[in-house]
Amino acid sequence: MKILVAYATKAGSTAEVADEIGRVIESKGGRKVDVRPVGKLKEVGGYDAVIIGSAIRAGKWLPEATKFVEKHRDALSQVPVAFFTVCLTLKEDTEENRRTVAAYLDPVREVVQPVDVGIFAGMMDYGKLPFILRLMMKMMKAPEGDFRNWEAIRAWAGQVRARLV
Repeated sequence: MKILVAYATKAGSTAEVADEIGRVIESKGGRKVDVRPVGKLKEVGGYDAVIIGSAIRAGKWLPEATKFVEKHRDALSQVPVAFFTVCLTLKEDTEENRRTVAAYLDPVREVVQPVDVGIFAGMMDYGKLPFILRLMMKMMKAPEGDFRNWEAIRAWAGQVRARLV
């Protein structure tokens, strides 16, 4: 079985989450996993399942991730698909914040219905951002730091693996 983990990231945090999801799934055996940025993928044919993840900016998946889902709608509708989101809103892991972040997935859920969804806190490293984005984040008082819960990410990767077969 071959699984694709495709992602969109701005400063690398989502790429690291995608890498860990791929590592966990492959480490359980019986699955070959390719982890790739959505911008480097021409097609999704040849995969038995696909996991797609994105960072959040202004309450939305990154445009390249949304376009990827729309472009590959037909192929994605033929295999099990899971989505994951990495978002600073979950720095405070409350039920209200979980509902807010889950709603960010509504536009892509309308295109492809996932078998599962993972939502995770992200990280903010001002030093990895382009100048203009860094200014915007500082003006919005976005908290700097790594808020990712690696155990939650690994647990989701382990359980989503079973849903993709």
